[in-house]
Amino acid sequence: MKAPLTSIIIPTYNGIELLRECIGAIRTYTPEPHEIIVVDNGSVDETISFCRQEKLTFISLPYNTGFPEACNRGLRLAVGDTLLLLNNDVIVSHNWLGNMLACLNADEATGAVAPYSNRVSGIQLLDSGYETVEEFHRIAETRNSANSTLWVQTERLVGMCFLFKRAAMNRIGLLDEQFAPGLYEDDDYCYRLRLAEYKLMLAGDVIVHHYGSMSFKKTDPAIMEELIRTNQDKFRNKWGIDPREFHSPHKKEGEFA
Repeated sequence: MKAPLTSIIIPTYNGIELLRECIGAIRTYTPEPHEIIVVDNGSVDETISFCRQEKLTFISLPYNTGFPEACNRGLRLAVGDTLLLLNNDVIVSHNWLGNMLACLNADEATGAVAPYSNRVSGIQLLDSGYETVEEFHRIAETRNSANSTLWVQTERLVGMCFLFKRAAMNRIGLLDEQFAPGLYEDDDYCYRLRLAEYKLMLAGDVIVHHYGSMSFKKTDPAIMEELIRTNQDKFRNKWGIDPREFHSPHKKEGEFA
C-alpha cells in the first residue's frame, strides 16, 4: 500500500535566505512521503530562480496577495492526504513530521495539530534555552522523541506550522481571505474546526525553530497595530465574539505569532 502523502505549503515574500534554510531542513529531516509547494507572493529577489534550481513545485503570483490567499493557492494545488501550512521562517528538525502525523491520526476526531516553538504565542511557546540553530537541532534530536503523553488538546493553534486533514478542509473550506494580509486567519480556521467538532492538538513531542514574523517585523508599528485591530474587528463581526476569548492565558493583548 502506498504511504500517505503530506503536502507542505510554504508562502513566501522576498525571503530567499529564509526559504533556502527552510527547504534545506525539510529535505534533511523529512523521510515521510511529502511534496513541497512554494507560493511566491510577488518577490523581487531570487526566490523563483531558487525554486527552479531546486526543482520545487511553485506558484508565482504577480503581487503580494497576503498570507491567506497564498495558502489557499497552494492548498488548491496540493494532492496530499494531509496538508501542512509552513511559514518560510520556520526550521524543522528530527522526527518533526512523523510525530505530528502520529498525533493527527491517533484520533479520527482530531482535525489539526501544531508543535511547540521558541517564538509563538499561547500554549505552543516553549523556551528550550538554545541560542543557535545548530543548538536547536541538537536539542531537537532528543526533545522530538515520540511521546504521546505530551499531546495536549487545546482551543487554538498558530498557523506557522499547521497540519490538518484533507477531510477537515473538505468539510470547512479554505482560509478566509478577508483576513489578508494576515493575522487571525488561523484563529478563524481553528474556530471553524471546533464548530465542526474537530479537536485541536498540541503535538508536544515536536519543537520547531521560528525566526518569528519576519515579514511583519518590517511593517511600521502603527500600521501593524491598526492591522491587529482591524482583523480583530473582522473576527468579532463574523462570529460575534472577541478572538482573544478562547486564547491561552499566556497570550497578551496585541501579541501575534
